[in-house]
Amino acid sequence: MSEAEIPIELDRQSPLSLAAQVAKQLRTAILEGLLQPDHTLPATRRLAAELGVSRGVVVRAFEQLSGEGFLEGSGAGGTKVAVRPDIQSRPLIEKRLSSGPPHSDLIDLTPGRPSASPFIHREWRHAWKMALSEQETTLLPPALGTQALREAVAQHLAVSRGLQVEPESIIITGGSSDALHLVVNMLRGRRDHPRILMEDPGYPTARRVMTAAGAQVLSIPVDENGLRSSQLATIKDIPDAVLITPSHQYPLGGRMAVQERLGLLKWADTHGVLVLEDDYDSEFRHSRMPLPAVASLPTNAEVVLLGTFSKNLSPWLRCGYLVVRGDSGQRLKAVREALDTPVSGVLQSALAHYIQGGGLSRHVARARREYSHRRSLLMERLGSRGDLELSALDGGLHAVIRFEKPDAGELANEALKQGIRVVPLAGYYAERAPVNGLIIGYGAVTDLQLSKALGILGDLLDSTS
Repeated sequence: MSEAEIPIELDRQSPLSLAAQVAKQLRTAILEGLLQPDHTLPATRRLAAELGVSRGVVVRAFEQLSGEGFLEGSGAGGTKVAVRPDIQSRPLIEKRLSSGPPHSDLIDLTPGRPSASPFIHREWRHAWKMALSEQETTLLPPALGTQALREAVAQHLAVSRGLQVEPESIIITGGSSDALHLVVNMLRGRRDHPRILMEDPGYPTARRVMTAAGAQVLSIPVDENGLRSSQLATIKDIPDAVLITPSHQYPLGGRMAVQERLGLLKWADTHGVLVLEDDYDSEFRHSRMPLPAVASLPTNAEVVLLGTFSKNLSPWLRCGYLVVRGDSGQRLKAVREALDTPVSGVLQSALAHYIQGGGLSRHVARARREYSHRRSLLMERLGSRGDLELSALDGGLHAVIRFEKPDAGELANEALKQGIRVVPLAGYYAERAPVNGLIIGYGAVTDLQLSKALGILGDLLDSTS
């Protein structure tokens, strides 16, 4: 369809920002049918010149409407009006759309699913074009990862986490599951079934992967602030390793205090315990500055940092990294060399180009604004309810809601019947009695989808109170 023309009038005396005015008028035009599905909007530079504003004003307006589900980017094809079932379209448009695949009404609030927006940006496509043009496609990628990606990850960690590491300290992995499998294989050099201490509640996939790899997974009860160093004094059978999520406890969402981190490191050094730091979504902080990574603190204990591109880009990539040091680092490298890498060379090359070109940092900044807006929507819709507790909103891509009744599993089943998929909190507990509640993932949905889902969940809670 041809490029859309829509008059926009800006009032520089208005209390609304210029970006908000542009977004409001485009939103109204879409809702009234003046802009139709698949209409292409003018390029941001041209529209900014026509309106006499900076390009940043138009970019912010487009990003706002994209987050709400009104617009969708299509790379070189420009920005188009999204096809949405709640907007009436002209008969010609309806007839054309009806020949396409049926629209799914399911709103999936499963946690851990980020925005898919990086894959529609020109920078991502350009990174892949650069990777495919390279001449090393007949070679096996190095077992520890390509030098370019290891350097790019080191650069990324310096900027995003203030962590100064050498590229030689980085091992590229096929995501967090591969990383944990690698760690268990390394620990099996000590004993057939290494003992790994893990937070309860915690990440079920990590527990499953480590158990399948041959580890004996032990549990330690934690609250939203994670493991407390005073708990470690009561442990009789010292584990080989301890897995923690200190920056954003998964799934309860708090962060481990610095004094607790130092206490853990002192205990680990004394007993020769390997500390596994899962830094899964540390880039997305909404209300407080992130604490330094445990791996950056001064200690003689051995710490391995597990990082992944699953949360800041997409789990579809199945790519991550380990930051290693000391004797455990050398043994991990030896195991990786023996097993070889599961990550394709072209993917590693594309990621390296994307990071080094600034694409990842720009995407994280955009995504942080999107997630922050949805976080505000959650707080607005649920924060004032007296029948539930809303938490885990300092960072990340999900929230936790806890309530006395109804049973969270029954509520999730009723929500699914109405097209809303949510996950009960009970599934994250291993040995402790679970807390009744739900985890609400808001990374991969639009503002409109989230608003609709929250309305349905609110009605279900009202009907059982």
